[in-house]
Amino acid sequence: MSEKIKDYRGEALKSADFKEGRVPTEKCRPKAKFAWSAGIAIGRFLEELKKGKIIASTCSKCGRIMVPPRIYCENCFKPTDGWKYVKDTGTINTYSVSYLAADASRLKEPILVAIIDLDGASKNMGLIHKLGEVDKDEIKFGMKVKAVWKPKEERVGAITDIKYFKPIKEATP
Repeated sequence: MSEKIKDYRGEALKSADFKEGRVPTEKCRPKAKFAWSAGIAIGRFLEELKKGKIIASTCSKCGRIMVPPRIYCENCFKPTDGWKYVKDTGTINTYSVSYLAADASRLKEPILVAIIDLDGASKNMGLIHKLGEVDKDEIKFGMKVKAVWKPKEERVGAITDIKYFKPIKEATP
């Protein structure tokens, strides 16, 4: 059996000890600068988004068309060896209705997010993105959607160059 420690050596420190200078401290404001590469696949993907296009990487061994693009195929472990443009339309695979913001604060209007299987990509290949121009009660699995792009002059080469995906209104007979 282990014994519980009843008496700790040393002195307990309080916030006041630091504020009043009774404990030696050092303040430092680092001037760290960060830079990183998006890599070959995502770098190309972001360049194409700026142009208003969605590009996928392809695997000639198993025939997969992958979005977002990768440099290797997770199915056959072969490096990808091609590029292919896919459509900016797709189908809602799954979705979420969230009343929490990124900072965990409560929202009156929900954020609608979906995983969208893009047309022209392999099965279950697509993007996670916001939905717009749709009420939370109207969203359905399998709903067809289309990207709404920022104006060309506002695009910066980021996933947010697509503002959101909106439902495609199907023609009534």
